[in-house]
Amino acid sequence: MSVAERRRLPALEGHGERPAAVLVVAGSELIAARIEAMLRALQSVPAVVLLAADPVAAWKAEVRRSGVRAVLRDDATAEELAAAIAAAKAGLVALHPDALESSAPARAAERRDRAAPSLTPRELEVLEMLAEGLSNRIIAARLGISSQTVKFHVASILAKLDAGSRTEAVTFGVRQGLIAL
Repeated sequence: MSVAERRRLPALEGHGERPAAVLVVAGSELIAARIEAMLRALQSVPAVVLLAADPVAAWKAEVRRSGVRAVLRDDATAEELAAAIAAAKAGLVALHPDALESSAPARAAERRDRAAPSLTPRELEVLEMLAEGLSNRIIAARLGISSQTVKFHVASILAKLDAGSRTEAVTFGVRQGLIAL
């Protein structure tokens, strides 16, 4: 660990906050020095921002438990780094898009960006009943249709919403304004 990595940030004038220790993990001394210079202008940083060549490999459960709240590529720009630090300070998580590959949150974000799928009026009725937590048998009785038909409607809803479960379909339906709770 270099001297630059061990330095403590000076307290900012007029803020009276205690300086925070910042550990800069970077691929080279030059990158570490640039980041340290930028951090000197900021207030204390309560969470860790990790720079990694492979953000996907870096975003692991043990890393999150250790306080990492942002994972960026090691070639992140000053603006990206500043945004990640601000997000971490606000209690948010900031990740490079690569860190979300093939994850449920990534699929949910993709769905939010797409137009809301068009469900039939009957599928909307079934989705509303799914939101109530009703079983296929009870939905069938309420609608006067067979359980097999309800099963067909549920499968169609899951496919149209690209959902992996009934709960995920209801969540997506609420977020898209298809149903209300």
